[in-house]
Amino acid sequence: MLGGISGRHRSPVKGSSLEFAQYRKYVPGDDTRRLDWRTWGRTDRYYLKEFEADTNLRLCFIVDTSGSMNYGKEGGKTRLDYARSLAGTLAYLATNQGDAVGLMNTSPESAMKEIPAKRGPVHLKVLLDQIGIMEANGESELISTIHAAAEKIPQRALIVIVSDLLFEPEPLREALQHLRFRKHDVVLFHLLDREEIDFQFDRPTRFLDLEGGPSLLADPSLIQRRYREAVETYLGQIDEIVNQSALDYHRVMLDEPYDQVLARFLLGRNPKTARSAR
Repeated sequence: MLGGISGRHRSPVKGSSLEFAQYRKYVPGDDTRRLDWRTWGRTDRYYLKEFEADTNLRLCFIVDTSGSMNYGKEGGKTRLDYARSLAGTLAYLATNQGDAVGLMNTSPESAMKEIPAKRGPVHLKVLLDQIGIMEANGESELISTIHAAAEKIPQRALIVIVSDLLFEPEPLREALQHLRFRKHDVVLFHLLDREEIDFQFDRPTRFLDLEGGPSLLADPSLIQRRYREAVETYLGQIDEIVNQSALDYHRVMLDEPYDQVLARFLLGRNPKTARSAR
């Protein structure tokens, strides 16, 4: 995530800091001023010295606000509530580190669908207010929003996507690869409920489509096996897509404390090992 000020994040953008990172072979188009002539003298091959530099982060959230994000246990928090907690906490932490934070949500009815990344506590309040009033309704427009983010965000950034991914997985592949093609670092929080995975229903149940489709009355004992097979296939497709897209993927169950999910995510962002596009 490129930035114009010094920050607290170690960046693999190879600059002129004093900490040496690695050698790599010269390829046409590289800056010849960074050639290591001593290595050339020993090996008769061209190598570049690369260094690590500290930089500030540009962070953008894409929050799914389709109707299925309203799912939740009666009297409990919804999937959108969980998404708010994840995004709001990460935005607060990033702002306190001097990072620029932005937001895109997928609702076509939102009066403030896009908040460009900026720094500072005043901007943070605007962003948190928008996160707080987001509503979930209608069909998912996550795929088109991801493509729009890839085109609109001009500099390399950390893109954090929070969604239930309840749609046919294949279009997700192209959308995520679009972000990666633009050199963005992508994190995906996939929010699911254990009931959606285990399907532990023991009596005829009416299932509602929160995105506007018809309801379905079904006997779980008759469809449980095929449902679980379909879920296994779906999750396998998601795993394949995220592996091919080389992104940071977190499958999150709604009964997991969000602070534990964030701790796991942050510990995994080790600057020496994390895939990053800063």
